[in-house]
Order: sequence, then C-alpha cells, then structure tokens
Amino acid sequence: MEIIVNSAPSLESESRSKAEVLQTLETEVAAMMDEHLQKRRLWFPSDFLPADEKMSDDELKNIQLLRERARGMDDSVRVSVALGLLTEEGLPHFHRLLSTYLGDESVWKTWNSIWTAEEDRHGGILRDYARDSRLFNFRCVEIMQYAYQEAGFRPDWDKDPYRVFAYTSLQERATQVTHSNTGKAAGKYEPVLEGILSSIAADEARHYAFYRKVMKSLFSIDTNRALESALNILPSIEMPGLSMPNFKEMADVVRRSGIYGPWDYKKIVEDVLKFWEVEALTGLNEAGRIAQDKLLAIPKRLKQVAEYIDRRVDTKSFSFDFIYHRVFAI
Repeated sequence: MEIIVNSAPSLESESRSKAEVLQTLETEVAAMMDEHLQKRRLWFPSDFLPADEKMSDDELKNIQLLRERARGMDDSVRVSVALGLLTEEGLPHFHRLLSTYLGDESVWKTWNSIWTAEEDRHGGILRDYARDSRLFNFRCVEIMQYAYQEAGFRPDWDKDPYRVFAYTSLQERATQVTHSNTGKAAGKYEPVLEGILSSIAADEARHYAFYRKVMKSLFSIDTNRALESALNILPSIEMPGLSMPNFKEMADVVRRSGIYGPWDYKKIVEDVLKFWEVEALTGLNEAGRIAQDKLLAIPKRLKQVAEYIDRRVDTKSFSFDFIYHRVFAI
C-alpha cells in the first residue's frame, strides 16, 4: 500500500505519521526478530577473558602471555581498538534514539532490548581486553569515554524515524567492517583480540541484516518518503563518536591504516541500494523520482571523493595521550 500524507506537514506531525507506519510493521518485524534469534550465537566476555576469583594456573598464565603479545601491537592498531571501544560504549545514545519512536508496548520495544543487550557486550569485552592487556594509559581512555557520554549524541536526523533506520543500516555495516579489519590487523600480534573482534563483527552483521530489511519494508509501503529520508543519510554518515575527544584524528589513523575509509563506505552504499532495489522502484511522485535519481548517483560521487582523498594522501604524524604521547607516522 502507499501511505497518503497531507502536503507540507509539520516536523512533529511528519515524525508521528512515520512512527505510526512503523507500528504497521509489527508482525513482519516479529518474524525478522525470530529469524535473528535463531541465527544468533550468544557469547560472553568471560568466554574469551576469564576473570574469576578461582582461576587455573593455565588461565593465569594465558593472561600474562596476552600482555606480552599485546606489547608488540602497532600504535595505529591500538588507536583503532580505542576508537572501537569508545564507540561501543556510546550505546546509551543509540538506545535512546531507537526507543524514541518505537513505543513502550510493542514488538519494537522487545527488539530494542534484545539489540541493546547484544551490543552491551561489545563495549564490555573491549574494555575488559584493554585492562587485561594493559594496552593503554587507561585513565585517559576513561576520561574520553566520560566526555563522550556527557556530550551526548544528537544527530540532525534523530527526529525522522525513517532516517534512523537508514542510518542504522549503514552504521551497523560500517562497524562490522571496521571491527573485522581491526581484528585482522591485530591478529598477527594477538589472536585473542582477533577472535573477540571477529565475534563482535558477526553480531554487527546480523544487526545490519535486520535494519536493512526494516528499511526495505518502508520502501515498499511508504516509498516516496522512504526515498527522501534515505537521501538525507546516504551521501555521508557521521559515525558514532563524533562528539568524543580526538575523534577526527583517530578516524584519520583508521583510514590511513586501511581499516575503514571512503572506499569501504562506497561499497556499503552500493550494497544497500542494491538490496533495497532502489533503481526498480516505480509509481513515484516528483519528490520520490528526484530522490531516487540522486540516490543512484551517490556511488559515483563517493568514488570521486575516494579518488580525491587518495591523490592527496601524504605521510602524517600522530600522538595520543592514551598511548603515552608516542609519535608514530602513517
């Protein structure tokens, strides 16, 4: 069905109308949630890093060996781990964004609670690993984490429920890629960390699958408004953590290290446009057709941006207090 709305609605009424559309998806979302739970492999931080009162000699020895291996880790990889840890600990911001529109008495609330519980382990295990491995000047990391939480995360798309799901589709996939590639980079030093990040990335892949399906459903029942909302997100997303100290410098290290950058984002956008079958959508109004054309043109523009950045690349030095102000160059 096509959702009919009055012309020029207020921002508040537009948000309320879109939230009502989300409620019509409850049966479909319940099925998606069941599929997610059937595929889920639940793990806990203690599976990787036991920290019990009573530990075997082998377990205690493994912690010591982990610390010795971690000493050899490149500082660029340490920066990516720190950025991943801090980003994951921004979970309260995203729980709030999702709960704003999904209601207190619906299947959406159940999903948000499941998603939050699964995501909560990510920040927990990365914090546990950082402490056990002695990877950082940990107080500096704690100060950054506090500053990020205190600053909040209030993106300009948080008043539009459809944009929330367009964003989470892209962000979950970007986070999956970043954790996976950080794990591969860390693996030559520390296989435990590679296993941890691989498990986190697998969770993110399942979350990505859920959110992109929700957005595809919105394209099918409220096509024109879904296209316009997606167009407000896809050209360039602000990754979570933008408000944390040193975020831009840390993200630059991650990009220069080949862990996550413009080419990765271009591939993500191409994948979601294909999955959402944006090119095949028909029966559009004028605004929908304009949004469709602009969405389909985004990969070409992202390619130009990536090529431009590659041409301008040069060696740059970095220094962060959480790795004791050591200077390293990429």
